[in-house]
Parts: sequence; structure tokens; C-alpha cells
Amino acid sequence: MATVNVYGEERRHQPDRRTSSSLQHTSKAHRMNAVDWIAMALMIVGGLNWGLVGLFNFDLVATLFGQMSSVSRIIYALVGLSALYSIYTSMKIADDN
Repeated sequence: MATVNVYGEERRHQPDRRTSSSLQHTSKAHRMNAVDWIAMALMIVGGLNWGLVGLFNFDLVATLFGQMSSVSRIIYALVGLSALYSIYTSMKIADDN
């Protein structure tokens, strides 16, 4: 016996409930907060700076803020702290999986 769709909607236009819950679970596990984004930006700055030092013997942070000035030392310390924070975050993600 054939059934008639009372509401006049075709089945292909109705969202599948299974996909939305599985997408929520995976996206929630990989969501980054503001501290994660700041740590990533600082690590990118540090990585680019070390790349410049290694390839061209050019320290961009020291050039912009002075050789071992207080500002450049703060930037170096923040880059190091962001690397430590990223190690902690990756360990936490590995424990969740």
C-alpha cells in the first residue's frame, strides 16, 4: 500500500537527524577558544622568526623592538609559553580520543 505525504514535502528535503548530531560531536571536539588562537598566532610568529634566523641570520623581533630589549624579551617569553600551552592542549586532545 502506498503512503501519501500529507504535508506535500518530499523526503529528500527533510534534514537527516543523524548527520547533525554527528557533526556537532566532531566540531565540538576541535573548537578553539581565544587562548588557543593567541597561542597559535604567537607560535607562528616564533616559527617565522626562527626560520628567518636560520635561513638569513635575521632576527625580526630584535630588529623591530631592539636587541634584548624588554619588549623583545616579553615576546620571546610569550612565544615560549604559547608552545608550552600547545603541548598541554595536544596532550588533552590525545587523552580525549
